[in-house]
Amino acid sequence: MATKKNMSELIRDLDDHRGRVELGGGQARIDKQHAQGKLTARERIAALLDPGTFQETGAFRRNRTTAFGMDTADLPADGVVTGSGTVLGRAVNLASQDFTVAGGSAGETHSVKVAEALRESLKSGAPFVFINDSGGARVQEGIDSLSGYGKVFYANVLLSGAVPQISIIAGPCAGGAAYSPALTDFIIQTRKAHMFITGPNVIKQVTGEDVTADALGGADAQMASGVVSFVADDDEQAILIAKKLLSFLPQNNSEEPPVVEPDESVRADESLRDVVPLEDRKGYDIREIIWRLVDRRDFLEVQAGFAPNLVVGFGRIVGRTVGFIANQPSVMSGVLDINSSDKGSKFIRFCNAFNIPVVNLVDVPGFLPGVAQEAGGIIRHGAKMLYAYSAATVPKITVVVRKAYGGSYLAMCSKDMGADRVFAWPTAEIAVMGAEGAAAVVFKKEIAEADDPAARRAELVQEYRDTFSSPYMAAAHGLVDDIIDPALTRFHVATALALLASKRETRPAKKHGLGPA
Repeated sequence: MATKKNMSELIRDLDDHRGRVELGGGQARIDKQHAQGKLTARERIAALLDPGTFQETGAFRRNRTTAFGMDTADLPADGVVTGSGTVLGRAVNLASQDFTVAGGSAGETHSVKVAEALRESLKSGAPFVFINDSGGARVQEGIDSLSGYGKVFYANVLLSGAVPQISIIAGPCAGGAAYSPALTDFIIQTRKAHMFITGPNVIKQVTGEDVTADALGGADAQMASGVVSFVADDDEQAILIAKKLLSFLPQNNSEEPPVVEPDESVRADESLRDVVPLEDRKGYDIREIIWRLVDRRDFLEVQAGFAPNLVVGFGRIVGRTVGFIANQPSVMSGVLDINSSDKGSKFIRFCNAFNIPVVNLVDVPGFLPGVAQEAGGIIRHGAKMLYAYSAATVPKITVVVRKAYGGSYLAMCSKDMGADRVFAWPTAEIAVMGAEGAAAVVFKKEIAEADDPAARRAELVQEYRDTFSSPYMAAAHGLVDDIIDPALTRFHVATALALLASKRETRPAKKHGLGPA
C-alpha cells in the first residue's frame, strides 16, 4: 500500500509542476527567443505588470486533442499565459502567447484560455492586453483550432466599447490570428514582428508576386496601411507604450479617465501668437499648438505614420485626459482625404465610448479633390467624420486657428455638428470656400467686364475675405462662441472642459446607428 504524501511532499510536487510550466518550451528555446532580441511570454508580463501582482489562471490546462501525436505532446500552459495584475496600480487582464511552446500556435485550449481571460475583463471592468507571438493556428487540431479563433473574435466584440483593448504584436501574427488585434482598440507592433493574412510564400504561389516579410507585414508597412497604432523598436518599448496609453484611459466605459498630477497653470502663453503664419498658404506643425495646450508638453500621438495630414492622440489639460483631433498644415495643407477621415472617425468613436472629451484644432482647406479620391469613395469616408462627431456625446471643443472651408469645416466639428464650444483665433477664415475661388464665382461677370480684370479681381477677393472669411461674420451668426487671443487658448479650453465635465446628452433609443461603412 502506497504511503500518502505529506504536505511538504505535495508542495514539492506543486513546485515541480509549476517550474515545468513556467519554463515553457525549455531553456534552449528560451535562449533562441533571447537571441532573436525578444522577451519570453512571462518576461513580457513581468515587464508590463507592477511587481508581485500577477495572478495566473489556467497554468495547468492541457490540450485534449489526441490525433497526429498530440496525445503525447508536452505543451506547458498550452502555449499561452493568461491572468491578471495591475499596471500603475490599476487592474488589467492579459494573455501572452509563448512562442517557445509549439511556436505559440493557437489550439482549442489555447484560444479558450484567451477567450476566458477576455470575458474576465468584461466582468471585472478592467482593460485587456493581448501580447501576440504565434505561428498561427495549430494545424494538428484542425477545425477545433479555428473554432478557438472564433471564440476569441466573439469575445473581442463583446468587450468593444466596454473596456479598452490593446494588442501588442511582438512576433509573427499571421492568418486568422491577425483579426483579433484588428478587433481591438490599439495595436502596438515591434520592428521584429510581422502581421499579415497571407505570408510571402503563399502570395508568391497564388499571385506570382515577390515580396519580403518586412514589406508585406512589417511594422512600418502596417502603420502605413492604417492597421497599427504605434511602432516600437523592441518588446521593452512596446510595453512602455502600452503603459503610457493605459495611463490616459479609464478602466471601462462607466468610468471617467483618471486625473493625474494636474498642471494647474493656465497663464497666457504669448508664444502661441507666433505659431500660425499670417500667410494662409504657409505650412506649420500643428503639434506646436498641442504641445503648448497640454500639461507638461506631454502628448501621445496615435497612428503618427498613417494619414499624417490629420494628427490624433491623447494629452491632459489640468490633469484630465483629452483626445485631440487636429489638421496638420505641414502635410498636404491639412486637407481631409479618405485615410484621414477613417483615422479621425475611429479616434472620435473611441473617445466617445470611453468618456474622453475631444478638442479639435481646425486649419483645413477642404476635402482632397481628385479622381482617385472620388473612385476610392471619399464621400462615404468623409461622411464618417460627420457621423462620428454628430453621434459623440462627450464634451466637444473646437478651436479654429486658420482656414475652415466648406464641408471640411463642418467635418471638423462645427457648431452644427454638436460642438459645445467653438473658439476662433483672429487668424481664422471661416467660409464656404477660399476667397480667391469664391470671388471667381460670385464676381465672375464683374471681373470679366473690368478695364483691368486682374486688379479688379484682387480688390474683390479682398472684399470677399474681409466680409466672409474673417471669424467675425461667423461669430455674428452664432457659429463661433468667442474670438480669443491665441495666448489664452489653454485658459479657454480648460475652463470649458471644467464647465462641461457634467455634460449629459441623451439620444433616441435604438440598437445602434447605421453609419457609413
